[in-house]
Amino acid sequence: MMHSFVEVVMVSLTGPTFIVCSMRCWVRRSVGRRRVRVRADLMSGRRKGATAVVSVNSPGEGGSSMATKGKGSTTVTEHEATQVTHANGTGRTPVVFVHGLWLLPSSWDRWAELFEQNGYTALTPGWPDDPETVEEANAKPDVFAGKSVGEVADHFEEVIRGLSRKPAVIGHSFGGLLTQILAGRGLSEVSVAIDPAPFRGVLPLPISALKSASPVLHNPANLHRAIPLTYEQFRFGFANAVSEDEAKELYAKFAVPASGEPLFQAASANLNPWTEAKVKTKNPQRGPLLIISGEKDNTVPWSIANASYKRQRRNEGITEIVEMPNRGHALVIDSGWREVADTALQFVQKFA
Repeated sequence: MMHSFVEVVMVSLTGPTFIVCSMRCWVRRSVGRRRVRVRADLMSGRRKGATAVVSVNSPGEGGSSMATKGKGSTTVTEHEATQVTHANGTGRTPVVFVHGLWLLPSSWDRWAELFEQNGYTALTPGWPDDPETVEEANAKPDVFAGKSVGEVADHFEEVIRGLSRKPAVIGHSFGGLLTQILAGRGLSEVSVAIDPAPFRGVLPLPISALKSASPVLHNPANLHRAIPLTYEQFRFGFANAVSEDEAKELYAKFAVPASGEPLFQAASANLNPWTEAKVKTKNPQRGPLLIISGEKDNTVPWSIANASYKRQRRNEGITEIVEMPNRGHALVIDSGWREVADTALQFVQKFA
């Protein structure tokens, strides 16, 4: 067993003021699991000596937790298995859509129809335990809690490995991060990451991104909770580039609670060498990659998307980035979704 110390600095935005937390983390490294003891000295003037104990999954390559499963166990739902079987039967190139936090697979319905019309077969898997409808999700929010980046990436890998052909993979927000993790594992023919959440090595941390994440990161107890957004939080983080009426419509139609854990993982990725929010950017089997950035995105501003692009362009494969003018984080679900979808479709058609 090994022991080590990690000095952690976390910054969150609460109202008009910053809260800066300096954490000295005692890490006891053991086989299979890691337990991390954190002593936080809050430099904002709060009471010192707060302690917390959290469990961290053992890392795998490219962000995988790769937990040992019982014989015959699977995270693939019956609906997802049916989509895989259908895709294999069509003989067409599959396209796997990966949603992010605060959305469901149904957010991709129009995209799936467009790609089907253009000769592909579309799959819209969920994260583990995703409800089928927004109404069900808001009635039972706790089902979202405790879903980590590695767990979700492994789930999508299991879906993809059931396909008879390598798919194109398209993801938004944390789905964009997952898309890059899957590409780094060599699982996709071509990938499109739209306003992707940052991974280890992506350094910019704009204030708007901190504010967008503050509904989760302001309280460490949210690590294992499912967190909904208020309309005002959704308006800032997702729907800032559309009208008030459209923002309210999008919130009612699409917004659901989300697991807090991925945001904590992304926030600490550059401080945690064992993070699951890690992408194998140099894998020669990654395939072509397009990153799409919304010009007015508060949650994943251009500086984050461009830093992801700069990390990815080290790959020997084709790597491109495009900025969509006057678009916010809701660009895959708002009234201008078709322009973004056509951009993604044109890139996919070049390679798959």
